[in-house]
Amino acid sequence: MTDMGNLSFGVDVGGSGVKGCVVDLDAGGLNGERLHIPTPDPSVPEAVAEVIDEIVQSFDWHGPLGVTLPCVVKAGVANTAANIDHDWIGTDAAELLTARIGEPVLVINDADAAAIAEMRYGAGRDVTGVTVLLTFGTGIGSAVFVNGTLVPNTELGHLQLDGRDAEDLAAASVRDELGLSWPQWASRVTTYLRALETVIWPDLIIVGGGVSKHADKWLPLLDNRTPVVPASLRNNAGIVGAALAVAG
Repeated sequence: MTDMGNLSFGVDVGGSGVKGCVVDLDAGGLNGERLHIPTPDPSVPEAVAEVIDEIVQSFDWHGPLGVTLPCVVKAGVANTAANIDHDWIGTDAAELLTARIGEPVLVINDADAAAIAEMRYGAGRDVTGVTVLLTFGTGIGSAVFVNGTLVPNTELGHLQLDGRDAEDLAAASVRDELGLSWPQWASRVTTYLRALETVIWPDLIIVGGGVSKHADKWLPLLDNRTPVVPASLRNNAGIVGAALAVAG
């Protein structure tokens, strides 16, 4: 597919899956059906790059594209690796993917990408003050906006709760692994949100990730200070945000 009109391309790399699609930037959504491929195991850079290339080629996309990683990303280099192989740390991901795919690639933190999409098209649109987006999945990703401006590479999912990362207690994957009921898991999320609220005072918290499609089952059970709303773009926010970031 040729980059025509106001289309862009995004790929969202997670701990369990890699998904990508053409994005309609005018509509703020996917332009067709996304392709989802399980994240390779081990999720080393070359193996993940191969999957990303497969997704891009399946759409016959030519032109710049955006790719999210569950990493702190600075100048295209992965500085951390959460729920992905630690071989990513120190890897110039933008250079690796650009060489593999043969098209210019912008690499961005996954939660930052999701938040960019939500702030432009979704639950954060026209919101002022401090907005925090939290993605509950294999781990907990975070992004912070202050009056519409991104504070990049926040890692609020790694707040310490009883000597453990918050995501080890309250990620969506933990609910699945332990077979927790919605009330049991919501209690853990409440504990996490209250801890977060001791170090930052958001005006709004947006929750994303696959679990956001079940927001009616657990959001009403939360007992924290800040209003919490589900992400409008749900689990496509990362793809849309990556495509939006590379389009500028």
